[in-house]
Amino acid sequence: MKYALMILTSLACTITAAWAGTDDAPTVVSNAEAIQLVQTHADYVWTLVSAALVFFMQAGFALVEAGFTRAKNAVNIMMKNLMDFAMGSLVFWAIGFGLMFGTSKTGFFGTTGFFLSDFEVGGDPWVLAFWMFQVVFAATAATIVSGAMAERTKFTGYLIYSAVVSAFIYPIFGSWAWGSLFNGSGWLEGLGFIDFAGSTVVHSVGGWSALAGAIVLGPRLGKYTKDGGIKPILGHNIPLAALGVFILWIGWFGFNPGSTTAANKDIAMIFVNTNLGAAAGCIVAMIVSWIKFGKPEVGMSLNGALAGLVGITAGCANVTPGSAILIGAVAGILVVFSVLFFDKIKIDDPVGAISVHGVCGAWGTLAAGIFNIGGTSIKILSIQCIGIVSCFAWTFCTAFILFKIIDSTMGLRVSAEEEIEGLDSTEHGGNAYPDFLGSH
Repeated sequence: MKYALMILTSLACTITAAWAGTDDAPTVVSNAEAIQLVQTHADYVWTLVSAALVFFMQAGFALVEAGFTRAKNAVNIMMKNLMDFAMGSLVFWAIGFGLMFGTSKTGFFGTTGFFLSDFEVGGDPWVLAFWMFQVVFAATAATIVSGAMAERTKFTGYLIYSAVVSAFIYPIFGSWAWGSLFNGSGWLEGLGFIDFAGSTVVHSVGGWSALAGAIVLGPRLGKYTKDGGIKPILGHNIPLAALGVFILWIGWFGFNPGSTTAANKDIAMIFVNTNLGAAAGCIVAMIVSWIKFGKPEVGMSLNGALAGLVGITAGCANVTPGSAILIGAVAGILVVFSVLFFDKIKIDDPVGAISVHGVCGAWGTLAAGIFNIGGTSIKILSIQCIGIVSCFAWTFCTAFILFKIIDSTMGLRVSAEEEIEGLDSTEHGGNAYPDFLGSH
């Protein structure tokens, strides 16, 4: 990379001199300008490539959710994940980006930049690259909700809440924590809140929204027996879910290192921390489930990898690799017991989204303060806790109100007959496996 940069710099200087019609040697100033130009272009490329990796995570989420649920709802799940990004892109362009990153006098939300109005002909194109990277994050937050509400949600109701999450719920909290990344100035980041890539900003927002949705919807038919017992509803395709986890793991290498929005040496440690956190979460969740159930349970192991990824997201740039392993390991323990806890209190989450993203997102945010390379303190941990609590209060309350409004107007849940038949046929007029379902 060093030699390539030198060659590019020399080439740029030679071309500059040729255009100027002079054989004079390049000056120090022209060298510095050329180096800066190469760096700027590299930043654009890295940011946009990272955005593409995060977009690929939509495929991972779709496959995880489809694999962990029943075959009769696979088309519905693909449609929801498709619409998350399609609708999310438009509403984040129109409203969400301005609320999150527009100029803010209060520190609570932005008031400029709607419809990408900051970019005009001849303006700084960085806003376009930055918007592209941020919109894939917004879509991620909305997609997380889908898994906890799978197999029983009306498609029309889903479209409404998916749009509101991307346009309003996610951007408002995002402005508190990340507003200064562009034109904003959030009150939470002003305190010194640490959440480099979004354990709380993205994942807990999605997780706590999912919790509100699952509570309003209620459990799937047949999930709990009359005597209070839990009846497992198995997913139809675990290899599909496993493929989804691998895709998410790959995508996270854009999610966390890409949050630098700069092509520099810092991304090396972020890559390593991200990978180690995921690996530790996966292995520890496998061990815990093995002890708990007598077998190395695949669903828990897959969610353990995701829990580790979520956990390390906040501190990926400010903890050591050894700390990343500890953070991921604790996330692997938490996700197993959290899934069992929510099942016990009869909150039906088909894919474990609340546990993976909400609970482990909160843990990762706290851990970013505990294991901070620059040292920790009561003040730092207090600020992390303020961020965690404020995220829960804002997200859960607004999402709960939203779901209640949808439920009391157009309806949030399908009928019992539609749920039994499957949402593929009742909501979309077809199914993913016609031969299989026709013979069973």
